[in-house]
Amino acid sequence: MTLRSKFILTMALLYLAMGVLAWQLLRFDKVLFVVAEGLIVISLVFTYRLYMSFVRPMNLIAAGVESIKDRDFSIKFMETGQKEVDQLISVYNQMMDELRQQRVTQTEKHFLLERLIEASPSGIILLDTYDRVAGLNPAAAQLLQTSGKNVVGKALGELPGHWGNSLESIPKDEQRVIRPNGIQTYRCRKIRFLDRGYHRYFILVEELTQELLEKERNAYEKLIRMMSHEINNSIGAVNSILHSFKYFSPQLNADTKPDFDEALQVCITRNQNLAGFMANFANVVRIPVPVKRPVPLHELLQGIHTLMGPSFEQKQISWQWELDQESPMVAVDVQQLEQVLINVVKNALEATEPGGWVKVKTSASPIVKLCIQDNGKPITPEVQEKLFSPFFSTKVNGQGIGLTMVREILLQHGFRFSLQTGQDGLTAFAIDFIEA
Repeated sequence: MTLRSKFILTMALLYLAMGVLAWQLLRFDKVLFVVAEGLIVISLVFTYRLYMSFVRPMNLIAAGVESIKDRDFSIKFMETGQKEVDQLISVYNQMMDELRQQRVTQTEKHFLLERLIEASPSGIILLDTYDRVAGLNPAAAQLLQTSGKNVVGKALGELPGHWGNSLESIPKDEQRVIRPNGIQTYRCRKIRFLDRGYHRYFILVEELTQELLEKERNAYEKLIRMMSHEINNSIGAVNSILHSFKYFSPQLNADTKPDFDEALQVCITRNQNLAGFMANFANVVRIPVPVKRPVPLHELLQGIHTLMGPSFEQKQISWQWELDQESPMVAVDVQQLEQVLINVVKNALEATEPGGWVKVKTSASPIVKLCIQDNGKPITPEVQEKLFSPFFSTKVNGQGIGLTMVREILLQHGFRFSLQTGQDGLTAFAIDFIEA
């Protein structure tokens, strides 16, 4: 039973009792009965006015509660002239103004935050309470090379490429520098925030490639120049002394002369090899600015095939073609691109076992692409992150400068490139001949 019903029932019982008492007075004193009836009528009028004063605030409260339920903070009430009711109306109207202002402020902040996230050059990956992807901004979608609808609801480890393993290993509330493809470098931070009382995380991905490449390049340039200067000075002096020893060879007897000549030649050859070794390192920091000119891509590839063909036959590796119908034109520095292709093909050849194959594929539309693919030993995630690092090599006697030189040449050309092993187990070096 509502409060209103209880009030009406109470008044009805009270007036019923008063009516019965007034009826009893009629037997004894009619004048007193008339007076009592008059008082009852007057009290009815006051009771009605009291009822209306009581009901109006209740109606206002009910209407206000309904508007709050509907999240409609635009409804306001006019003053009635009754002090108590007007006080309630004033408090309600003030509360509505504050709620409306807070909602407008919150909406504006939310809209601003959404625009900032969408426009941010850094990738932002929102996670749910189970560390699954709840959303990502356009920058993150571009980094992952996918759309939000394809990754929402997936665990971090299920993200495409090498991103999954790299992002999944980031501890909570910490940051880590990762190189998911061995080329670009990113700083990733897993940051906590509160959402409706629950702790959630988002991952902020910032690219540091250019900054770190510049620092890295400056560091190894300085190191190589210093090493080359010191070693070349020593090599020149030693070579001069070794060649001067040849004048003493005719003065030796027949028994010792062959050993002397052989030892001297070994020293000279080793010295020359050391000079060549240092020259290879020096070439990395002496790569000139590319002088580009349009050339047919297939013509370049045929030249590399002619040069590397004997090595393929010797190792019993098959060279396969999958070329576009027409040879696309590419604007490149021919000598530098030939050096890139030689290094890439040589690496594919060395990674492939006898009986395997290396496939060269080209595509002219929508952009010119080159892919050198092999079915050799796959690249592990650990090696992937270090592939293009200076002086890193998986070969026993490798110098670690081949892919570094490839990286420098392609970056100077402004081409996008990648080297990775796909889910099919095939390793591919891909070049997109457009500016990155």
